[in-house]
Amino acid sequence: MSANGEGDSVKSELLQKINSPNDLKKLSFEQVDQLAGEIREFLVNSVSSTGGHLGPNLGVVELTLAIHYAYNSPKDKLIWDVGHQSYVHKLITGRRDQFGSLRQYGGLSGFPKREESKYDNFNTGHSSTSISAALGMAKARDIRGTDEEVVAVIGDGALTGGMAFEALNHAGHLDTNITVILNDNEMSIASNVGAMSSYLSRLRTDPMYDKGKDEIEYLLKKIPAIGSRVVKVVERLKDSLKYLVVPGMLFEELGFTYFGQIDGHDFDELQAVLKRSKKIKGPKLIHVITTKGKGYKPAEARPEKFHGVGAFQVSTGEIKKKKTNTLTYTQAFSHGLLKLAEQNSKIISITAAMPDGTGLNEFSLKYPKRFFDVGIAEQHAVTMAAGMAADGYKPVVAVYSTFLQRAYDQVIHDVCMQNLPVVFALDRAGLVGEDGETHHGVFDLSYLSHIPNMTVMVPKDEAELQHMLHTALKMDSPVAIRYPRGNGEGVENPEVMQELPYGKGELLLEGTDLTIVAAGYLAYTAVEVAKKLSEQGITATVINPRFVKPFDRELILDWADKTEYVVTIEDNLKTGGFGSSVLQYLHEENSNVKVMNIGIGDEFVQQGNVNIIREQVGLDQNSIVQQILDKKHFKRVK
Repeated sequence: MSANGEGDSVKSELLQKINSPNDLKKLSFEQVDQLAGEIREFLVNSVSSTGGHLGPNLGVVELTLAIHYAYNSPKDKLIWDVGHQSYVHKLITGRRDQFGSLRQYGGLSGFPKREESKYDNFNTGHSSTSISAALGMAKARDIRGTDEEVVAVIGDGALTGGMAFEALNHAGHLDTNITVILNDNEMSIASNVGAMSSYLSRLRTDPMYDKGKDEIEYLLKKIPAIGSRVVKVVERLKDSLKYLVVPGMLFEELGFTYFGQIDGHDFDELQAVLKRSKKIKGPKLIHVITTKGKGYKPAEARPEKFHGVGAFQVSTGEIKKKKTNTLTYTQAFSHGLLKLAEQNSKIISITAAMPDGTGLNEFSLKYPKRFFDVGIAEQHAVTMAAGMAADGYKPVVAVYSTFLQRAYDQVIHDVCMQNLPVVFALDRAGLVGEDGETHHGVFDLSYLSHIPNMTVMVPKDEAELQHMLHTALKMDSPVAIRYPRGNGEGVENPEVMQELPYGKGELLLEGTDLTIVAAGYLAYTAVEVAKKLSEQGITATVINPRFVKPFDRELILDWADKTEYVVTIEDNLKTGGFGSSVLQYLHEENSNVKVMNIGIGDEFVQQGNVNIIREQVGLDQNSIVQQILDKKHFKRVK
């Protein structure tokens, strides 16, 4: 595939004619190969501008085309696990001309979305859900008495999730007609870990494939008169024996007919296997080997960097980033944890397949015996941490806010109920931008604050994050520290981390007309809001709570009594959030205080540039000022 540089026109003679899977089926196999090349060039050029999940999509071009060629979508149901590999699917199902809006506000989602297209059968964004969803659709079909096919495409990384095994086990038991396509590229976001990864690796390299094939051919040839003819028929079936002779048949034991391994970039071979599998009833698993980033050298060379990538230079693969000396929150966390781990050998770090995204790569290199990547298995990560904490260690579970939702029960039962000193470092909290509704971390203050024994901290900047990490690791109970994606405020990196007074907030500004209590980085926004309000003759007190649970009741009540008006600001749902807790407390203590909660409403927030989204949900500086001024009792005249 050629990728000559920015602004090159993409030669898409065939792609421009594909508006539905029916158009794809009019092409010859040779034309499909040409189309695959056009799609790769289109994706590289398009994603270089919008950013997105490039590597996974380059790896499934032929596979996606083969599926749509073999099945009758949208009658036949296709479910993509996670969904970050669904761009090719979107391109050939009528969304080609909208692709410039990918992951933008009001544009195409980066994941399958039912309201976006009739070809998207199930919303995804988190991993390991596709087989369960597909099995549900398959049984709905059986009850209804119709005959559509149901296909789930799941990656080898997602197969490490326990939910995938639960679904495989149940599907084998039900013995219903369902097809699972295992897209095996030896990668999730980071390199895969675990026994399943090792098992799949053995399948890829086991010489028994060829040995078994040779032995069966030898036996067939011994059949008098017809043996040689049988072998020739088998050869014409595109090496069918290879698909059926598999050592250590784990999937067969689970009740699936196994086909593997198939070259995921050979359209002809894929078609032969898909057609053969359709003739077999019951659960089938087709094991496809693909290369992540296929066809674009920078993505093939650095698949972890091009899994999810920002805008980049096509000719070099270099990421377009604004140069800045400001640490990101993730880097600040990493820096602080390394310092603390040097001082305390009991500190352990745990991630669920996100060592790079959560800032644990350097820790893993410096302290390999104290670092654990459990794969895409958040529930296991949390309970494993609980076990370590129960045995005297200080585990830090670094996880994206949205992914900790998957281990909610374990946080309650295995950590908090036993009051164990596990630290949850929640990256990507609040609004995260282009990945959209499945990735915004806007529920954590609600789902963590009501759990007994849990302490929740929210830093206003990257320095305070490190102080909070130090404080959390001094405690002997569960702690969650949640912080946003992206750069910090540019404050100086602390040479020595300080232990913060437990449950105490910080007074940033003093005013007489209202009190603003703003969680996290929004404390800086609140200071700017106060400056704008002062132009309207309104003086505001600004408090950085630091602790969302337990918050500084004395400080907040004192200023609430003085100003009689309180405004809370958070990038979390208002329902059950920080403001809700403050409102409840002030109502109990002093019903004369008026309280206004500013946060995210009862909605799922779509994808887009994070600054645009903040404006849309009313969390930017100007919107907050206007919301305050719109309340009559906050208006002042100079």
